[in-house]
Amino acid sequence: MHNDTLDIKTIDTLRDIPGLMAVNDRAPNRRECYKVLMVTKGIGVFTLGLNTYYIAAPTILFIHPNDIISWKSLSDVAGGYYCLIKKPVLHDHPQLKATIDKYGLFSEKEKSVIRLGEADIPVLSELFVRMQEEELSGHALRDDAIQAYLQLLMVHSARVARFPEPDAVSGEFRHVHNFFQLLEAETMHINYTSPIRIKTAKEFAASLSLHPNHLNALLKKHTGQNVSTHIRNRLLEASKILLLQTRWSLQDIAYSIGFSEQPNFNLFFKKNTGVTPAEFRRRKRDVGGRR
Repeated sequence: MHNDTLDIKTIDTLRDIPGLMAVNDRAPNRRECYKVLMVTKGIGVFTLGLNTYYIAAPTILFIHPNDIISWKSLSDVAGGYYCLIKKPVLHDHPQLKATIDKYGLFSEKEKSVIRLGEADIPVLSELFVRMQEEELSGHALRDDAIQAYLQLLMVHSARVARFPEPDAVSGEFRHVHNFFQLLEAETMHINYTSPIRIKTAKEFAASLSLHPNHLNALLKKHTGQNVSTHIRNRLLEASKILLLQTRWSLQDIAYSIGFSEQPNFNLFFKKNTGVTPAEFRRRKRDVGGRR
């Protein structure tokens, strides 16, 4: 069984992946990625958060890093493409992030699963092939070309979108799903006029009407990480985006993500990245200036 796959760090090509289970949200490195999975052959049951989908026809899936996913294969045949878009890629390509935000294919769960017509398969397959060719070319502008193809992929998918009705599932996934929905809602539109309201495990648990220990246990079981780790990683991601895509002062950025004192923000950032916020911003802009 052979799948053509793309793993974007910038881009890597993966081979000999056993079925479609290569997209495994329990693996820490995979949870740092946005995922686009196009199934062209095979039958299976795909679970995305609270919803399950019976996949028996060509389908493209857009999966957010925080999504809880699983795939159960129901046939011996599998085919298609998938790409993993590592979060730092969005720091270097704000236009790609803008397209992701505009169409909501990753963030709005009702848009994340799209049934494809036969005419859509060659169009989308060609975009994956072009991305693979760019990776192999080694050209200095290959990353720019790849992110442009990714934008075209999202535009075409949104244009032909046919959204299937899911079968809802219940249980522990509902609490995990609600946590990630709340985390995303709290951090999606951070700025210094409306800073993040809650940022501790206890505050998130209270907002979800759960005991902190219970929420921690659920997150650890289903994602391998506790509540505080997920909050920390999301705030760190938001910090990097603000440092690179705005001219806000460090004090304004610190306040936006819940630090009343800039020195505390500096300590938080350096502890988790190895550099201060100012140094991170300077290094990235120096690299950008040399391109």
